Amino acid sequence: MSLAIACASGCFRVAFVQGVLSAFERANLRADAYAGTSGTVIPAALAASGQHDQHGLAYITGLLDYQSGGLGMSGVFLESIRAWSPLIRDQLGQRRLIIPVSAVMTPEAGELTQGKAARRLGRQLLLATARHDNTWSAAHLRLELFDTHAANPDLRLFAGNFDAVAYASSRMLHAWETPAEIDGRAYIDGSYTCSCPALELADMGYDEVIAISPECGAFYHDLFSTSLIPSVWHGTPIHAIQPDMDVKTLGVDYTQATKEGVLRVYQHGEEKGRAFLSAWRRTAYIT
Repeated sequence: MSLAIACASGCFRVAFVQGVLSAFERANLRADAYAGTSGTVIPAALAASGQHDQHGLAYITGLLDYQSGGLGMSGVFLESIRAWSPLIRDQLGQRRLIIPVSAVMTPEAGELTQGKAARRLGRQLLLATARHDNTWSAAHLRLELFDTHAANPDLRLFAGNFDAVAYASSRMLHAWETPAEIDGRAYIDGSYTCSCPALELADMGYDEVIAISPECGAFYHDLFSTSLIPSVWHGTPIHAIQPDMDVKTLGVDYTQATKEGVLRVYQHGEEKGRAFLSAWRRTAYIT
């Protein structure tokens, strides 16, 4: 039996996902593969090497420190990646790690996403999410999965491209000013095409997938909420773990949060992680 863990995006809200990952690590639950989009790239990478419980809280509070120091969102994530990637690169490959990124596929989109029009386009896409309208994304973007086990060398995730892939997966157009490239190609946040890579992990042949989201209510596959993540996908069970409430009520929103709020959300994730393990009772995965 094989297990994969998919971590959904959510910027500062991913403190919930991190709490779940810490609960898993304390229970000695190690998956065969981890995947994280955008704000959960570093947490998923730390979990893949068994270092999340030790460093996870420092990662998320560090984002707040960079923001309070006056950095914009590009600077916040670039500095965080610089801080954490040496530790991750040294351990990369202990477990399979997958990072979804949205590849920019048309010249029109390249000009818009990499230039001065990016912020305006980003705001338009946020409005489109409220209408569940992924027309622009479908026409101009393609999901690509950078993978430590990729057969395609162009999509192989390794120490030399980890920083670029991690930043590209986090670059939301409305607030991240610095363009993202991987090997000279333009990319933007993975959430535009895949907020939570649970279906992708199921399609890779894992026997079970645990999908962790910082959003309560309906669990969607991408930012535009065009499709739900089901409990079974092509015969593979997908176990969802989500908070009991909108974590904004605990003091954490996407790009605004307090350290007290982050700690509350993190602790709620730990609680939900422990509750899941108690109900799951799949000791074959406990090492």
